[in-house]
Amino acid sequence: MNELSTTVAGPTLAEFEAAREVVARVARQTPMESSRYLERLFGAPVRLKCENLQRTGSYKLRGAYNRLSSLSDDERARGVVAASAGNHAQGVAYAARELGIRATIFMPVGVALPKLEATRAYGADVVLAGASIGETLDAAAAFADETGAVIIPPFDHHDVVAGQGTLGLEILEQAPDATTIVVPIGGGGLAAGIASAVKQQAAAEGRTIRVIGVQAANAAPYVASLAAGSPQQVPVVPTIADGIAVYRPGALNFEIIRDTIDEIVTVGEDDIARALLVLLERAKLVVEPAGAVAVAAIMTGAVPNDGPAVAVLSGGNIDPLLVQRVIAHGLAASGRYLTVRIGLPDRPGQLVRVAELVAGTHANVVEVMHTRHGRGMQISEVEIDISVETRGPAHRTEVVEALRRAGYSPVVLDD
Repeated sequence: MNELSTTVAGPTLAEFEAAREVVARVARQTPMESSRYLERLFGAPVRLKCENLQRTGSYKLRGAYNRLSSLSDDERARGVVAASAGNHAQGVAYAARELGIRATIFMPVGVALPKLEATRAYGADVVLAGASIGETLDAAAAFADETGAVIIPPFDHHDVVAGQGTLGLEILEQAPDATTIVVPIGGGGLAAGIASAVKQQAAAEGRTIRVIGVQAANAAPYVASLAAGSPQQVPVVPTIADGIAVYRPGALNFEIIRDTIDEIVTVGEDDIARALLVLLERAKLVVEPAGAVAVAAIMTGAVPNDGPAVAVLSGGNIDPLLVQRVIAHGLAASGRYLTVRIGLPDRPGQLVRVAELVAGTHANVVEVMHTRHGRGMQISEVEIDISVETRGPAHRTEVVEALRRAGYSPVVLDD
């Protein structure tokens, strides 16, 4: 046992290694891909740990299976219960099916249909309860009290942390030269597991490795909690990274992260959307918003370069409807999509003239909305919202300036 494992809460290196043998029964060793695009931005090699390609679409299977495998015969007979809007639900359902344990999963009313169907397909009994995840958690707890089913927490448990930490051991084997690992943080199970496992393994090898955690700026309880020295509950503003949107850190997770994570940074909504777009276009990888925050942190320069880095893509379970919205948002955030509102005289030929001006800049019109009923408009005026595809920020500016030189007053709507 090395020095670090005697001072950090949570699993020892031996427990992480034992968990790896257990988890290997169901979990894939997911690929490690390189990214030349991110390497140019970062100034050093960047590799992507593709846990979005894991069974059930995320790392959650690791912790769920390790926890369920540790249940006694009596606990297995009572069944398990979990509350989740997505990845944890699927991980518990899959693990329970493989182990022959009955699973009941509580999900919020209005949960995305693909996540609901996937959880049911893995054999779990799904109960829709509560308008928010908090109400869903309460319903699951009440079910456990009534039936004796064992609650499987999403992150705040020793066995769950040990299971998630197996991902860290894989990273060290696949990228032995890595000096930095960048990992998403929600409740903290994944970050605590990875940071503790890799720090202990690195210490055993006589070297150091840096671990940087990333939270969505709209849901960052670890930033406030570390500043206060104890877990704090913070208000959560809606974020596209709903998979890591938690109000309060896990108690065990906080202790481990406090002692092992070198730095926690935050990324904004536009940063996350741009990262998703880059992963889709450049790496041909479908990643959910929560799974892309590590890449977003690298793209924004929040991760200092001291050598090769690994960004953990923690999941790929994204609703196709959200993909559509995020791509549009990402294009706008990257300066490749422009929507402007223009007031025009209500006479023939004006729309054609605007279209010709846009075409003259080699931008592509994708949508036009036309109305005579805007607020403040004169009876002889019309208003159009015109959306165009552009090649980037400079091209956006070119389109707007062309309209202004022609005497129009375009108002940019997507800034």
